[in-house]
Amino acid sequence: MTGYNHDILEHYETELQLFTIWMKNQGMTKSTEQAYLADTCQYLRSIYPTELSQTGKIHMMRFLSLMRENGSGDEARNRKLSSLRAFYKSLIEMEHLNVNPAALTAKSKMTKNRIPVYLEDHELELLFQSIEGKYKYRNMTILLLMAYAGLRVGEVHRLNVQDFQPSGSIHVLGKGRKWRIIPLPAPLSAILRQALEERIVPKQSKEHAFFVSQFGRRLSIRMIQTIADETLARLKDKVPTLALKKLSSHKLRHSFATMQIRSGTDIRTLQELLGHASIETTQIYTHVDNKQLQGAMNNISDKIPSGLER
Repeated sequence: MTGYNHDILEHYETELQLFTIWMKNQGMTKSTEQAYLADTCQYLRSIYPTELSQTGKIHMMRFLSLMRENGSGDEARNRKLSSLRAFYKSLIEMEHLNVNPAALTAKSKMTKNRIPVYLEDHELELLFQSIEGKYKYRNMTILLLMAYAGLRVGEVHRLNVQDFQPSGSIHVLGKGRKWRIIPLPAPLSAILRQALEERIVPKQSKEHAFFVSQFGRRLSIRMIQTIADETLARLKDKVPTLALKKLSSHKLRHSFATMQIRSGTDIRTLQELLGHASIETTQIYTHVDNKQLQGAMNNISDKIPSGLER
């Protein structure tokens, strides 16, 4: 836990150790553990040197208010609150505390039905024409899995050779360590088979990662994000109208969801494909291309008085 204030680590050493043990027993990924610990240490700095047994809802509200003052939006504040709920829950389950003040604190209301950022079909085509470098085929396969199978960066990172089935489907380990099966289209399955043949040989025989770095290790999350960011930057150079769009690897997943909605995929099936725990998360994509709304408005077009144009 380098990089954190020494006084905080020393004062809350027992609680942080218990939290770490609990997270490992929950089977959380390393990146989730690190994110939860970062949020928790930020909170502990705000209450130091108060003992956790003496904290209550007021401490939670002060911390969240401080986060807002420092520029955190509702989404970031809710994420920090989720981290703290897990932190206090771990201490209760480890018989160290009796009350979870974070569970008593309501999350911020989010702006609903926010339109997600995504790429159009022709922009995706230009994206794949923008892939460069020595490991072009590997990188193309990574971006294809995000744009045409909806995988998250972490899911691409965790993908193993054995997760690609002879049938052409992939077994994906998603958020909350939940598995889902995605039957890939035949062209995408063929590309994965080719990528497997050209896979870099790992340094260790026990390494089963599907995507391997030039150093023979599992390709890191940071490197996968870099591959996407650099390719998206080249796309922006080709398409000036994208200059103001905040594009990232996750926007490729948005593009996949948008494509599915436009193709007539029902919301429940899309939820399964994306691995969303709640269908409310999936519903943001229904507002991207709602033909029913357009049809309803077209129904009244002949009722608008004529001759109003200048």
